[in-house]
Amino acid sequence: MNDYTDLIDHADSINYLLARYGVKFGIYKNNEFKEQLFPYDAIPRIITKQEFDYLEKGLIQRVDALNCFLYDVYNKKQIIADGVIPADFVFSSKGYLPQCEGIVPPGKIYSHISGIDLVQAKDGTWYILEDNLRIPSGASYPMIARELARRAAPEAFKKNPLYDNRNYASMLKECMDYASTGGINVVMTPGRYNSAFFEHSYLAERSGAVLAMPSDLVVEDDHLYYKEYTGKKIQVGAIYRRVSDEYMDPLTFEPDSLIGVPGIMDVFRAGNVAMMNAPGNGVADDKGIYYFVPKMIKYYLNEEPILKNAPTYLAFYEEDRKYILDNMQNLVIKDVSEAGGYGVIFGRDLSVEQLENLKQIVTNESRRFIAQEVIDFLDLKIVDGNEEVERKADLRAFVLSGEKTKVWPSGLTRFSRNPDSFVVNSSQGGGFKDTWVLSR
Repeated sequence: MNDYTDLIDHADSINYLLARYGVKFGIYKNNEFKEQLFPYDAIPRIITKQEFDYLEKGLIQRVDALNCFLYDVYNKKQIIADGVIPADFVFSSKGYLPQCEGIVPPGKIYSHISGIDLVQAKDGTWYILEDNLRIPSGASYPMIARELARRAAPEAFKKNPLYDNRNYASMLKECMDYASTGGINVVMTPGRYNSAFFEHSYLAERSGAVLAMPSDLVVEDDHLYYKEYTGKKIQVGAIYRRVSDEYMDPLTFEPDSLIGVPGIMDVFRAGNVAMMNAPGNGVADDKGIYYFVPKMIKYYLNEEPILKNAPTYLAFYEEDRKYILDNMQNLVIKDVSEAGGYGVIFGRDLSVEQLENLKQIVTNESRRFIAQEVIDFLDLKIVDGNEEVERKADLRAFVLSGEKTKVWPSGLTRFSRNPDSFVVNSSQGGGFKDTWVLSR
């Protein structure tokens, strides 16, 4: 029996310190930037060593296959030529960037930091819900929560045999050092008003990288440099960029971007800097492409998938579309271009008229939607006031790819604070827990 009662007694003081240290989540709503606390719940999610060993194998397999897909789709496109994935489906993806054609990052690694979202059904089966390969956030929250919890209730960590999650920063540094083309490591942030600014600064500090604003970086002679306050320029070998693809380089993507570095894509294309994660990764975490990941594992690795996708239907295919239209009231419909819990519609919550309207939209814009069976996933205990209640929760696992692909023995467990909701995203008002992976 794992004892975490000491943590519950100190939950208020831990949340107070999280707020004091600026551990917040910022969102833009109605053209205004608002910061809100990301509430921490003291009851940890506990994963046994045996269970983690199983998840680790499945996650490594999945991320390796996704990296193979990204290399293939921006180069030979053999998976398309062999008819495994329809060409139109790939090239119509919002995440596919023609500007990235032919670029091969150091080590052929496109996704160095992958955030894979899983849920566990009540029968114990784990399902992958989403792959996040662009700029997945969230590792810093369980890191600092664990750090504060250790101070507040050290006995809880002496009593329980669990993996230390403080190694995330060293894992990140290993990946940056492995990918580096020669020079310093940089975490590039768009600035104070980004929703994950706390994480950017925290990870830079912990990994020993330089935290840089776009204005701190300059391209000269096909190399990237960091400008110190003295005016001195230092070459950058690896950049962990926390800026969306379309804003990274105004000379290649969005010309009006003020948070990019002009010419950085030329440096990347020339092989003179490693970008983590690589631009163009969005084609692999498109919710529609998700449907094909089990096929990728078989195609590239010649292995059976260890972890399952949630049962998914593509409106793009006539047979699947018919099933979606006939069973919409029992399915969850997802808009493939949305993120953060937006664009997720539960058919059971719609009126007859709303169902009919959605059916028409799905019929007319079939590439835009997927549908999934509703998984009645596990409820975890949280503290609500003076009582313990159960709420839906997922797990974001972090998989880091460098010389080898490794899974961080921790993760971000997010939960819904609404007893009637399956949506756990922080942008939708959810909270988070520490994830304890037992070492024996």
